Amino acid sequence: MSVKAKAIYTFQSENKEEISIQENEELVIFDENSVDGWFQGENSRGERGLFPASYVEIIRTRSNSNVTDCSISPAGSLGNDSSYFPSTPNTPLHLQQSYDDDDDDDWDDWDDRSTVVDDGDHSRSPGANGHAHQSPLSNNPNVHYRAKPHMERQDSISSSRKGSMVGRNLNRFSSFVRSGVEAFVLGDVPMMAKIAESYTIEMSPLGPRWKESPQPFSCSIEDPTKQTKFKGIKTYISYRVTPSHTGRPVYRRYKHFDWLYNRLLHKFTVISVPHLPEKQATGRFEEDFIEKRKRRLILWMNHMTSHPVLSQYEGFEHFLMCADDKQWKLGKRRAEKDEMVGAHFMLTLQIPNEHQDLQDVEERIDSFKAFAKKMDDSVMQLTHVASELVRKHLGGFRKEFQRLGNAFQSISQAFMLDPPHSSESFNNAISHTGRTYENIGEMFAEQPKYDLFHMLDKLSLYQGLLANFPDIIHLQKGAFAKVKESQRMSDEGKMDQEEADGIRKRCRTVGFALQAEMSHFHQQREVDFKDMMQAYLREQIAFYQRVVQQLERTLRMYDCL
Repeated sequence: MSVKAKAIYTFQSENKEEISIQENEELVIFDENSVDGWFQGENSRGERGLFPASYVEIIRTRSNSNVTDCSISPAGSLGNDSSYFPSTPNTPLHLQQSYDDDDDDDWDDWDDRSTVVDDGDHSRSPGANGHAHQSPLSNNPNVHYRAKPHMERQDSISSSRKGSMVGRNLNRFSSFVRSGVEAFVLGDVPMMAKIAESYTIEMSPLGPRWKESPQPFSCSIEDPTKQTKFKGIKTYISYRVTPSHTGRPVYRRYKHFDWLYNRLLHKFTVISVPHLPEKQATGRFEEDFIEKRKRRLILWMNHMTSHPVLSQYEGFEHFLMCADDKQWKLGKRRAEKDEMVGAHFMLTLQIPNEHQDLQDVEERIDSFKAFAKKMDDSVMQLTHVASELVRKHLGGFRKEFQRLGNAFQSISQAFMLDPPHSSESFNNAISHTGRTYENIGEMFAEQPKYDLFHMLDKLSLYQGLLANFPDIIHLQKGAFAKVKESQRMSDEGKMDQEEADGIRKRCRTVGFALQAEMSHFHQQREVDFKDMMQAYLREQIAFYQRVVQQLERTLRMYDCL
């Protein structure tokens, strides 16, 4: 239930999720259970958003009395942890989720309905990759979800010694905090007794890079097929997924890709995981949409298999190889209980011994940030131009060539009206010219599916990749800030130099990881854009050659007159 409250301090919002409140201002809190010390509510100006729980006091009216009890809500109360952004009152959970397509159903035959799923994070929140985490919440009353404390809060509670002198960010919803990187840098993430997985970063002439996968592979996605179950009540599209290193196909629905995508987002904090192809509320069984989704799933899968870290993930291997329903359930739960996620993922990284000056690293990251911003703008510009060109191919060009063809046909018909002075072969040549231009109009309308659609698919993939980098770079910026703060406190004698050195060392891990991801992005970008441009130009050449052939055949009809 919503409750009234009063602000006891002034708070100035720093991002779009927050709202500003003034001292003594009357507020409405939608849910008394704060999340990581934040309430969601409404201020006196009608603005809705987040504000610190410790900055307000809840106004309680005692029953059967006119006495009002003002009590300060405990800041940082974990309370109901089902969402980073608590819902507005009386809003059913299933209505808060974004619309789904044919895949918005229970896991039915892919999971037990009586299972208690411990996923750690069942929310839609801005992740370190810059977009919402979507969790497979179900409306089935028999499926129960048990939330556990967030990684960074659990870490900070378990270790209050190391980095205790360095202040933590007030904004608990920033990607730096939410991802757990702050806790890692400050030394609040305890070492695991045994770490089963390891990802190596090595030095190259161009800087740090991910160590290549010892067994690279590819994966095909083919044969999208409409399937039904429950005697036709449920309908969905199934894809045949075949990894090259096994040659054994498995069949996956979009929701299984979506599950894998969310596991990747949850685990790989400092890696840019490309967005899945978008969902669609209507027309999801139309041939054009199915074909478009298949093309984009292929590109998404190609990026996964080409990434030295993502391709080694156990959950990804399970997705590609498991064909047995029972084994799928076991592997799915094992992936959802993976402890080496977020902050703990940083413990799996093996970094080079080479020294890197943090200022040099910061300058390199700033250069990449400027590059990524420019590339993002350029990709958006090319996407707009290509989309406009598709529209012209399907409409304007086709229509203009048809009009030209009709005009030639009209001339031919006019020449036939005076038979004594009419040449049948000449009239036929003009009439054929009209039909040629009508055919060329149809060729223009068909051409985008051979070149421009594929270009737009690749650009869409890179829009998603580039959209992730601001948040990932923010992680490194936050780590830099902690290093500078700890060194300042060490110089002032407020912190042991050993603790400051530990923060610097862990910051190096974050820096190496980000540089390795930057290096992989550049390497893959050259391959992808080379392939995109070559494919586009080849199709353009072939297209205009077909147009030339049509025109040459028509021209030869006049040579015989």
